[in-house]
Amino acid sequence: MKNLRNKVALITGASRGIGAEVAVHLANAGAKVIINYSGSYEAAGEVVQHIKANGGDAITMQADVGSSKDVKKLFEDAISYYGKIDVLINNAGVMINTLIKDTTDEDFTKQMDVNVKGVFNTLREAATKLSENGSIINFSTSVNRIMLPTYGPYVASKAAVEQLTRVFAKEVGSRGINVNSISPGPTNTELFTKGKPEAVINRLASLSAFNRIGEPEDIARIVVFLASDEAKWISAQNIGVNGAMA
Repeated sequence: MKNLRNKVALITGASRGIGAEVAVHLANAGAKVIINYSGSYEAAGEVVQHIKANGGDAITMQADVGSSKDVKKLFEDAISYYGKIDVLINNAGVMINTLIKDTTDEDFTKQMDVNVKGVFNTLREAATKLSENGSIINFSTSVNRIMLPTYGPYVASKAAVEQLTRVFAKEVGSRGINVNSISPGPTNTELFTKGKPEAVINRLASLSAFNRIGEPEDIARIVVFLASDEAKWISAQNIGVNGAMA
């Protein structure tokens, strides 16, 4: 169903993994898609090629979401190309697993710059540049709901995202914009599975009601719904997408 026809969607960090899958689903639903990437030019281009090969419309745009200058230009270039932005999806993120006592200043700063400042930068631009009656979906994490060692700075950054989501929803509601966050659980992407022994992945799978970890399309379907007009009465909410893991 083309329930996003005539909409333009900007998704950050969309060159691979969940972001790429979300981009494909948005295009399949009729949206024109801006694939933002930071350094993965070739991977981003492959996502665009896939979308176009299936009759969709997409372009790539490079920007470091942690840079306010980059994000301002990203919005300006996107609007210049497509004429508007209806949907903003903050998917870009960094996860560095260390015990709090072992976390370096650099690792802490990197996660805050991308995960928190990146969302803040895009929301600040969206406040005036997102179309009336638009939609915003921010990515949090289901790890916020459980206590796992080595995830301290990461969940701190994602908790900030959830609070920014709630406050911003009230700030832009008068423009008809709804703002939500989603919290995926463990998901079958290279970023998540790389370096993890099969036993660890199986243990995480056993935490869900379906005895498996999520697939990128499980997440993408929810994002497409939240970006559609059918979800306009949902705002300031955090939605767990984790198969009852938490």
